[in-house]
Amino acid sequence: MKAFVAGATGETGRRIVQELVARNIPVRALVRDVEKARAILPPEAELVMGDVLQTESLNIALGDSTVVLCATGAKPSFDPTGPYKVDFEGTKNLVEASKSKGIEHFVLVSSLCTSQLFHPLNLFWLILVWKKQAEEYIQKSGLTYTIVRPGGLKNEDNTDSIVMQGADTLFDGSIPRQKVAQVCVESLFEPAARNKIVEIVAKSEAAAKSFGELFANVA
Repeated sequence: MKAFVAGATGETGRRIVQELVARNIPVRALVRDVEKARAILPPEAELVMGDVLQTESLNIALGDSTVVLCATGAKPSFDPTGPYKVDFEGTKNLVEASKSKGIEHFVLVSSLCTSQLFHPLNLFWLILVWKKQAEEYIQKSGLTYTIVRPGGLKNEDNTDSIVMQGADTLFDGSIPRQKVAQVCVESLFEPAARNKIVEIVAKSEAAAKSFGELFANVA
């Protein structure tokens, strides 16, 4: 297995890279600024220049990767096209490049509530609408996929247990980014994670379960 991580220098993406490295999985990290990435990412990660909005760069950047983890996301800005370009067009470009390379598994970090049109986050240039469009594009692509929809993201890890449910069943709650990264990486190894949307939060009162149990419990 060789993993390709898009959005590798973001808060969630860098934790995915760390998690892969910790498991001795070779990583190609897609970055736009190599110097910035070197300061953030583990030295074991192979840095490749590219941009999800530049399709020609993706085919080269993917190289000999066998799995893809996409943790890109539009940054808050005054550009109303940001979420459309990054969350939809960028993901779509990566899906097409993955298909041409015969990628074995595509993992997308999305968000809770993507099916709720009137969610407050859609005031930010319809960000959830475009994440939902990206999810549907992956589902129709023919690729083996896992779509991970986390709740509110926390930078600090904690000892709370992961709660995992099926699509459109969790509507609030939060989760440390480290746990999101663990779920993404574990999904590559769990047969029960294939071709599923999983929604995740972390709760102190929840019973601890193995990743195998968590994925198997989602229909």
